[in-house]
Amino acid sequence: MTIRRQVNAKDSTLGPGERQQSPGLRAERLAATFLEGKGLTILARNYRCRGGEVDLICQERRVLVFVEVRLRRNPGYGGAAASITRSKQARIILAARHYLASHAGQREPECRFDCLLLNALSEAAIEWVRDAFVVA
Repeated sequence: MTIRRQVNAKDSTLGPGERQQSPGLRAERLAATFLEGKGLTILARNYRCRGGEVDLICQERRVLVFVEVRLRRNPGYGGAAASITRSKQARIILAARHYLASHAGQREPECRFDCLLLNALSEAAIEWVRDAFVVA
């Protein structure tokens, strides 16, 4: 007797390589490739701490760059830039502070917050906003 089990993409028994990637993960991977092509080094992806997350942490010369990647394919909802609210910025800043406390050592490096805005899953659709927001 053969038992057949039907498996769908949301089934937790699938391995990581077997699941279909979400558009958000594909956007983050595209953004990382884009930034590496511009000379940045990726130090961490999806850095999380309690209360915050940073999509990409990169190094550009001596500057530590915390990057938020936003994909919005429907401009009717305000576009990618509009989705980075003050509360979202606060969660990114919290995660950045946590990363610095656990990785920076004695001297705090120069930092900035960038955003990569995508209106489609294409490198041509990437808008790179350097110094998108500052810590007040």
